[in-house]
Amino acid sequence: MGKSLSRNFADKGINLALYNRFISGSEEKVAEKFITSFPELKSASGFENLQEFVNDLQQPRKIFLMIPAGAAIDQTIKDLIPLLSIGDLIIDGGNSHYKLTEERHKKLTDHDIFYIGTGVSGGEEGALKGPSIMPGGDKEAYGKIKPELEAIAAKDKNGQPCCGHIGKGGAGHFVKMVHNGIEYAEMQLIAELYGSLRWSWGYPIEKIADLFESWLDSEVNSYLLEITIDILRKKEGDDHVIDLILDKAGNKGTGSWTTIAACELGIPTPTLTAALFARYQSAFKTDRVKTEKVYTPSVESTKADLEHFLTAYQTARVINHHQGLQLILAASKNYDWDINLPEVTRIWTNGCIIRSALMDKLNELLKEQPNLLLHPEIIKEVSTGIISLRTLVAQNSASGTANPCLSSALGYIETQIRSQSTANIIQAQRDYFGAHRFQRADDPGGPSYHINWG
Repeated sequence: MGKSLSRNFADKGINLALYNRFISGSEEKVAEKFITSFPELKSASGFENLQEFVNDLQQPRKIFLMIPAGAAIDQTIKDLIPLLSIGDLIIDGGNSHYKLTEERHKKLTDHDIFYIGTGVSGGEEGALKGPSIMPGGDKEAYGKIKPELEAIAAKDKNGQPCCGHIGKGGAGHFVKMVHNGIEYAEMQLIAELYGSLRWSWGYPIEKIADLFESWLDSEVNSYLLEITIDILRKKEGDDHVIDLILDKAGNKGTGSWTTIAACELGIPTPTLTAALFARYQSAFKTDRVKTEKVYTPSVESTKADLEHFLTAYQTARVINHHQGLQLILAASKNYDWDINLPEVTRIWTNGCIIRSALMDKLNELLKEQPNLLLHPEIIKEVSTGIISLRTLVAQNSASGTANPCLSSALGYIETQIRSQSTANIIQAQRDYFGAHRFQRADDPGGPSYHINWG
């Protein structure tokens, strides 16, 4: 992505100096060779000496880091600090953990150096053609890099850059983290629909691709659905490439960070978490092969009407996005970030991996109601869609097809739309074995109680 972003900056007429570390025998003159490969970079300078790179930059310097999150960033910052001047700016465009971004921000503030933790989404192609950009940190610092970031960002339906100041401290990286959590679930939901259609319905791959393509003119249209159609149609000789790919999913950490943050803030995100755990479970391929040989569960071959697929899918997506957005709201309040939720979704309407027709819709609805499940339009949509979601989950379960994200979305909404939960049983159990006490339903704001259960 760093290379693509460089080309994007250069294409917008922004003067660049590019630096890549020197490692004898493996990384030599990387920046210089890269510059000669693309005509838009002809005016750029390439370096493998950090001091020379810093000296070449105009002051106040603006340094955009695109390196692996973690120790590499801390080491680079450590190396840069003695070379920089008061008022210089470092932009971290990687997937750094938001708490580390907060720490780095404080550290660099002590040196009078600005620090912007910036989420960037869109992949390699998006970085080149226009990504969605989520900068966080001091607003004054953002103002210094705003023209350059807005120049390279994707544009929304009104021609405005899909870039804007998210909030203070680590807000930008937090929002990007949740973006990735939502992305995990969006990918898993499509995978589950594919699994249901192929293994329960017996659809051939081409027919699944055709069905998904027919949905592109509907409300479920999205970038991820578009690329899945391409994936399903890709062949190697007579074989579909999808059947040649080992079913072990990777992850780079942001999904688990989202779940951990949700736990720390006390916000339920079961659908995002189910997607993460589905990836974890996929890694145990050897165990699954062994287990399949010894289990022969009895399954019932049932089929829901095909119309339920699209409606159930969209309903689960609304629930998935709601969970992620509620997590952002909770973090904004907890960390005093003052995040503008409609602005976040506007930034996500183009350039990023989770751009979709739904995102355009949510951007408008959130201006009226920050809790999506309480917006009249969503109430109507989900009240109808829950029937299809129940039907599809039941059909998949009866036929032995796993659907962790679909079922978690159903469980979430079934719980959310009922004022009476079973948590009173949990509280009674906790008080019984641990004297943890409970509040009375007829006095919810009153004191806590413990009783002798024996």
